[in-house]
Amino acid sequence: MYESFYKLNARPFLLKPDPSFFYGSKGHKRAMAYLEYGLSQGEGFIVLTGEVGAGKTTLMRNLFQRLEKDKIVAVQIVSTHVDSSDILTLVAAAFGLSYSGASKATLLLDIEQFLRRCDQQGKRVLLVVDEAQNLSAETLEELRMLSNFQTDEVPLLQTFLLGQPEFKKILLNQNMQQLRQRVIATYHLGPLDEEETTAYIEHRLRTVGWGNDPVINDDAYHLIHMSTNGIPRKINLLCDRMFMMGCLEELHHFDTDAVNEVINDFQQEFDSSEMAPDNSIEQFATDSVAIDHAKADLEKLEIRMEKMERSVLFVLDLLKQNMSVNNVKNDYHKR
Repeated sequence: MYESFYKLNARPFLLKPDPSFFYGSKGHKRAMAYLEYGLSQGEGFIVLTGEVGAGKTTLMRNLFQRLEKDKIVAVQIVSTHVDSSDILTLVAAAFGLSYSGASKATLLLDIEQFLRRCDQQGKRVLLVVDEAQNLSAETLEELRMLSNFQTDEVPLLQTFLLGQPEFKKILLNQNMQQLRQRVIATYHLGPLDEEETTAYIEHRLRTVGWGNDPVINDDAYHLIHMSTNGIPRKINLLCDRMFMMGCLEELHHFDTDAVNEVINDFQQEFDSSEMAPDNSIEQFATDSVAIDHAKADLEKLEIRMEKMERSVLFVLDLLKQNMSVNNVKNDYHKR
């Protein structure tokens, strides 16, 4: 809705990962360098960790766009507390193999044959596993065993593991020694600093044709950074709501009052009645239920936002219809 009001060609702050909005911060550029280095090695495991919403998936999708499709077959799966038997099913499905009712032995055989066919075609295979912190030791062991598939010259599979910071602790477990020995590179993707937060917001706005309307002052940028801790997804969430509010209230200038109003709205929606109003900024940044480790809450919030937009659009359509009817009546009476 607000993209029309501000003459943007798309919504710049959607929560879903979109490589077309990729912003190369210092951390993201370093992470990309590690990924490309690991990819050039053609073997082993690459581990990328970061907080929820730090941009790991967007980074990976950006890498996918840069891959030579005729040389690398890349697939990505999301592991949501799957056990060791289910992970093989997910891998087989990602490779486009039949998996319904297949035994573990059959799945392993089919996966190996697929990897060998790719090798015969001169292609390497890259498997990206997202949310790796949810994997059990047994499941990680199944992934390690897949890395054993190889020809006399080269490994047939390379795996990237993406996870939240706690995944690094999992790898330090004594049971993970064999997997650790196959990790050839690891990188932790941190938050954006204040300067990068401003550049990130302006980058996303310029990507959709922003003409400096609305104006966002320096104090507002500072507060956005402080309130979101420089986490891209939280920045998107806050800015998307701020632009929606700006559209409804016909604002062309965002200051700290606008940012604080959105923060207070968030706190009310997350049932933050016990919070002291004087500490709204700090509590938004530190409250454990306010975005940090709650993807489900983020998704529910986006659904509420979409419903709100549909409601507003419905009202606007009714207004337009009424205006059209009135114009027709006026023209008729003029005649």
